[in-house]
Amino acid sequence: MADRLRVAIADDHPLFREGVVHTLRSSKFLEVVGEAGSAQDAVRIAREALPDIMLLDLSMPGGGIEAARSIARVCPNVKMIMLTVSKREQDIAQALEAGAMGYVLKDTSGPELHRTILAVWRGKSYITPRLDVRLLSLATRRKPTEATDLPELIEREVQVLAQVARGLTNQEVARTLQLSEKTVKHHMTNIMQKLQVRNRVEAVLAFQNARSMKNKNVAAMSEPACINGGQSDTRRSRQTGRRIRR
Repeated sequence: MADRLRVAIADDHPLFREGVVHTLRSSKFLEVVGEAGSAQDAVRIAREALPDIMLLDLSMPGGGIEAARSIARVCPNVKMIMLTVSKREQDIAQALEAGAMGYVLKDTSGPELHRTILAVWRGKSYITPRLDVRLLSLATRRKPTEATDLPELIEREVQVLAQVARGLTNQEVARTLQLSEKTVKHHMTNIMQKLQVRNRVEAVLAFQNARSMKNKNVAAMSEPACINGGQSDTRRSRQTGRRIRR
């Protein structure tokens, strides 16, 4: 790596922020180019400094999720990592949807934070492993075997993704579907490319969203005919028929 990666951090706790800055500066590959204590300042620094990586606290004034959304919109080349104490599945999902490519806890080690920054800079997503399991469990609280609308995927890919949505590893999916593990990996690669997602977790979220939309459409189709003035189309047509016969 010829040039150092330019990193900025946004956190409203000065003592913690100083510790992170010290950790970052201990690496010969990283350069700190900005510090912020709020979402508004984070967006400003992203605009002015254009860092390669932005570390965002989830609960800072203005909200880390809102900051991520704004930065993703105005500075799409800035890659973001959420650095937080929150283990809530909803926070993880919202952070990913807002554009963050990494989600790590504040108790992470310095070397792990360095590795996360390098991975995200190379275009990979990273979620603290124990949180990855939590997010998959959030997405699997409904039966994953229901039909879903993902026209981009072939039938076998949908079957593989449904098993992944149950929290199964590639090896377990292979055993369940009587495939080789290499074939499962190949299917997962194709699935992520087709759905334009960055990791297994985002693929499962896409699967759940598609299934949710299908269920809503089915429910809408099963509702009674349009009501007008308290009468359904069927009832009004019957009344019209009786008037004509009279």
